[in-house]
Amino acid sequence: MTFDPRPMDLLPALDYWLRTVGGIALIVLLTSLMSVGVSHRGAAIKLFGGESVGCLKDLISLSPRRVWAVAKLTFMEAYRRKALAVFVIFALLFMFAGWFMGGETGEITPDHVTVYVSFVLRTISWLTLPLVLVLSSFGIPEDIRLRSIHTVVTKPARRLEIVLGRVLGFSLVGTLVLGVMSVVGWLWIVRQIPSELLVCRVPVYGSLEFRDRSGNPAAAGVNTGDIWEFRSYIEGATKARAIWTFSNISERSLDSEGNLHLENEFLAFRSYKGDMKRSLLYDYQLINKKTGQSYTLPARPVNENRSAKDVVPRKLVDDAQKKEYDLIKDFVTDGKLTVEVSCIDREQYLGMARPDLFIRMPDLGFESGYFKAVLGIEILMVLVVLLAVTGSTFLKGPIAALLTAVILILGGKDCHEFMDQLVLGRTSATEGFRGGGFFESVYRIVTHMNPTTELPQNPAFTIMKYTDGFLTDFLWLDKQVIPRLEFFNMAEYVSKGFDVPFDSSLLPSLMILLGYFIPCVLLGYFALRIRELESK
Repeated sequence: MTFDPRPMDLLPALDYWLRTVGGIALIVLLTSLMSVGVSHRGAAIKLFGGESVGCLKDLISLSPRRVWAVAKLTFMEAYRRKALAVFVIFALLFMFAGWFMGGETGEITPDHVTVYVSFVLRTISWLTLPLVLVLSSFGIPEDIRLRSIHTVVTKPARRLEIVLGRVLGFSLVGTLVLGVMSVVGWLWIVRQIPSELLVCRVPVYGSLEFRDRSGNPAAAGVNTGDIWEFRSYIEGATKARAIWTFSNISERSLDSEGNLHLENEFLAFRSYKGDMKRSLLYDYQLINKKTGQSYTLPARPVNENRSAKDVVPRKLVDDAQKKEYDLIKDFVTDGKLTVEVSCIDREQYLGMARPDLFIRMPDLGFESGYFKAVLGIEILMVLVVLLAVTGSTFLKGPIAALLTAVILILGGKDCHEFMDQLVLGRTSATEGFRGGGFFESVYRIVTHMNPTTELPQNPAFTIMKYTDGFLTDFLWLDKQVIPRLEFFNMAEYVSKGFDVPFDSSLLPSLMILLGYFIPCVLLGYFALRIRELESK
């Protein structure tokens, strides 16, 4: 598994949103007052107050009927521009896709399921998102260029209703395209892949902690040299352990026969060749931290590069001590179950990450996870429409499309991780970021100073550090403006046979969309309100 679902915490997210929107609003307010004050000789407050009152009036008199009328007009314009011709490309791709994705023998394996499902969802994304991006970016600029927007603004329709109507209209176009493609794609998948291979697992993840070879708590396991540190390893035949703690465990976590289903995707790392036909062994140990009771399950072989399913019965019999335990009553305390994993083979290593061991609840139908992933594409599509329409209110069509595309690129996981390093690193090497901030880096480059060398202690360098700190805080604000798009990528869950988690994928996606909706609509409204519609 390459993903690590984390439930979203709404309170910190709301705090980030308020700080970001408040900071941007303060910057816009100050710059607006300064620019208007210079050009109108002290009439800034009066003009700004007048615009604010006008915005409030437009908001109060907002008419859903006029918004819907603009949306219908937008939909008809997209239809006349042959936007639905994208269905032809979609049909051609699916007509010949089966030729290139089947195995040599024609047999469908679990690996083929990943390829087929990923192909369908990515094809839908890559055809739908560019379509709505181009339509949304060129809609308002083309209306201004052709002066057809005057037919609308001379009616009772207000600028706010035009922005909302455009967003709604282009979203309806994208939803129609997405709906047809998703249904066709689902039918194509179920016809190509046997039903027994189309699964939708519902995992319950826990928290993970490690103990080193001496049994002491550790932040992570052993690094075996893999540059990707997603997984770490525990050493075999030592006190090294990986300890999972699962919450909210009760009798409902068991199947109809009273069994608990554990599933893992552990990796094996061999420090010497040994018998390659023999898999490494691991075992589970159930721990009750309150009573100190423990029970070790029989050793099991690692199913390398594949998931392994382990069934834990409710009644556990210890033949050595001639005792019988109840899984729920004896090992679940306050809804928490602790499972320790150890590697048995000496000088061999067992690799794992937090999502590599989970409790598997009853499976859902494949269509459940599939259409949740489609819903994720829909939310991302509406966000693209929102950003593109907002950009088109103050930019030409090509520039608005380019701006939206750049924002989407910067919203990727790698870009955000790089920006996180810049922001969290602060301005000095002692805080984890070598070279310091902007001015400190320039000084070190000019003077050929090593990044690990401490700066001289004098007022000039103190001022430079504080200035770099201010710029870093401003960079934090800029980083928050860029949406985190990693939450919208739900295809990986479905292609690997998992359900799309609501609290760590769908909920963050919805919150990001809602968080951008109000600022973008207001920005587009004010940009369209102060823009000269006669200009081309």
